[in-house]
Amino acid sequence: MANWQHANVLNVNPDRSQVWQFSTNNGKFVLSRELTVNSTERVPSDIGGKGWRGMLRKKVNIAWLPVERVFLRALQLPAADFAETLSMIDLQLEKISPLPVAQIVWTIDARPPQPGSNLQTVVVVIVSRILVEEYLGRLEERGYLTDRLELPVLDQLLSTSVTEDGVWIYPGVNPEDPCLVAWWYGGVLQNATLLAGISAPEQQERFKEQILQIAWSGELDGWLTGQPKWHVVATPEIAQRWEPMVAGWADETVEVVPPIPVQQVAALSAKRAAQSGAASLMPSEYTTRYQQQNVDRLWMRGLFGLLVLYMVGLVIYGSAVLVLNFQLSKVKSSLASISGSYTNVVQMKERVTLLQEQAALKYAALDAWKAASDLLPEGLTLTSFTFARGQTMQLFGTVPQDQQRRLTDYNEAMQSAMINGKPLEVDPPNTRPPRPDRSGQMVIDWSFNCNIPGVVPK
Repeated sequence: MANWQHANVLNVNPDRSQVWQFSTNNGKFVLSRELTVNSTERVPSDIGGKGWRGMLRKKVNIAWLPVERVFLRALQLPAADFAETLSMIDLQLEKISPLPVAQIVWTIDARPPQPGSNLQTVVVVIVSRILVEEYLGRLEERGYLTDRLELPVLDQLLSTSVTEDGVWIYPGVNPEDPCLVAWWYGGVLQNATLLAGISAPEQQERFKEQILQIAWSGELDGWLTGQPKWHVVATPEIAQRWEPMVAGWADETVEVVPPIPVQQVAALSAKRAAQSGAASLMPSEYTTRYQQQNVDRLWMRGLFGLLVLYMVGLVIYGSAVLVLNFQLSKVKSSLASISGSYTNVVQMKERVTLLQEQAALKYAALDAWKAASDLLPEGLTLTSFTFARGQTMQLFGTVPQDQQRRLTDYNEAMQSAMINGKPLEVDPPNTRPPRPDRSGQMVIDWSFNCNIPGVVPK
């Protein structure tokens, strides 16, 4: 079986067309959809066209070829594989074809040989190339790209249960439609011929003469070995028109055989198309052109889809940029409206911080000066003090030359003084050489620095 998931079968009639869609299920074709389309309407694109879906779930489009001016020939050939059988038919094609070989398209359907026989029955189907091309052109106009052309009457013929020697007549729906006449002898299809309809009395006589000519030919070839049994494969309505006529000139009782339903014939066409090794009646250039058109169409649709996605992306990007710009302008407007207030708040905060620091520095300096006054020992003179950069207090004074110990004690006491919960950072005292004071007493000038803790330097 070919790797197909769907098979569409199209039957074109003058007033309407029928489409059957089959799906594969365990190697069988199951009817999944049936559609009727007017002759002036196009076939739905999901059935007749090819697209991306067909790449994932492959399908084959089959069209039933009208039997007008179709030539059938049944041959008995040695059993061989399909390729060898094609070669044997190709060698005999000029003899069996009613038209020049360059002006026809043809295919075959090979039946397996009977048990104990080395001959196989091959049905050759020959059609004018011009007729096929015109028919494919009409199908293209209706949007149906055909993969295979098949004859429904051939599937009706091959599905008939043959249990005796005789003639099977397959009439058309209308009296003027061609009908197939098949001769079975010895369980083998000896002859298959498409004859004109019987819409007029003169056509009935001509039909009878053609039947007699086939019978004489069978007697000459040796396969007509007895009086044939006559069968008409038709519905009761059609059989009422054919049965009296055939019984009148055959002098035999005519057996009416009901045909298989048309849906079943479509399923057989799909199955035979999937199992066949030949390229059916489709000209190779049409198959190649359809494939190329399908590839080009898929590429163009893919590029168009990418272009649409690109345009959608641009629209989304542009919309996002506009929204963000709008939001940015709102933020800028809000920022501009509150920038003055924010600057004033920052300045006020800095002023408050500065005032707090100044107040803290003021109280820390007063605490340091109080500690320096309270700890000053008797006999030690404090002549002056200064504050440098708001964090260092410098003390200056004198001490009698014989009382330098008091200066060391005072320096150590200042080191133990607590300011802002932390001890003062006191440098060792600096002294100068002794000098006489106003009273003539020898004194020493001293000084040292006290770093006030908790004050941030500026």
